[in-house]
Amino acid sequence: MCRRKSRRRTNRDGGQTVTVAEEIRRRLGTLAPAQLELVDESDKHVGHAGAAPGGNTHWKLTIVSAAFEGKPTVARHRMIYQALGDLMQHPIHAFAIDAKTPGEAGPSSSRQ
Repeated sequence: MCRRKSRRRTNRDGGQTVTVAEEIRRRLGTLAPAQLELVDESDKHVGHAGAAPGGNTHWKLTIVSAAFEGKPTVARHRMIYQALGDLMQHPIHAFAIDAKTPGEAGPSSSRQ
């Protein structure tokens, strides 16, 4: 779920443009999420450090993945940062993460 339209950006090969939200979702797909909720909260941070016109700087993520089994919170966050790669430098400034395993999320974790 993404509540706000994101600016489009050209992908690395100069081809089709995608929104930042679409690119975040694509990259997080490597973690095979059972559930992924993504919200651009940039409008709540206008005037704060890292905010930019048009948003795409402050995000809230809820993700459920079996890839997190047996991993502490810090390791889960590192997995997410690694999947996002250079997006964490630009345009993302802040990324609030709630990362759970399917068992921690409960029976509703099978939707994406």
